Amino acid sequence: MAGVHFSFYDFPSLLKLNMGIADRLDESRAECFTVLFCDYTKYSDATLQESLKIVTRDSDSIVHFDKYYFFVFPYTDKYGTSIVKDKLVDVLDNKELKTLAISYPIDGETPKELLAELQFQLFQKYSVDLECFDNKMFEKSGAMSR
Repeated sequence: MAGVHFSFYDFPSLLKLNMGIADRLDESRAECFTVLFCDYTKYSDATLQESLKIVTRDSDSIVHFDKYYFFVFPYTDKYGTSIVKDKLVDVLDNKELKTLAISYPIDGETPKELLAELQFQLFQKYSVDLECFDNKMFEKSGAMSR
C-alpha cells in the first residue's frame, strides 16, 4: 500500500476534485471524504516514509508542506480516519502525533472553507499556525471556490 503524492500547491484543486466526485456519487451528502492532518516534525524521514508505506492505500492522496502532512481519504468518515490515525501512531511506537481530521461537507463546502476550518481547529487544539494556507495558494491552484 502507498498513497499518491501531490504538490502542496495542488491541494485546493485536489480537494475540489474530491468534492466533485463526492457530489456526483453520494447523494446523501454524508461525510464524503476526510482530510487528516499529521505533524511529523518530531520524526525522521525514514520513520515517516515507513509509516506512509504501511498505512496509506493506493486510493489515498498525500500532500505535505515541510513535515506537515495532509491525507485525503475518500469515502472515509471521521471514525474511519481515527482508525487510520491509530495505525499511524502504532507505527510510531505509540509516540505522540499531533493530528486533526475535518470532513466534507460538514466542515466546509469549498476548498477554502475546509482549509480555513482545519487551520482554525489546529490553532485551537495545538496552537499550530498554518501560515502556508494563504490566499496565494488558492490563486495558484485556481480553486478559490466551487
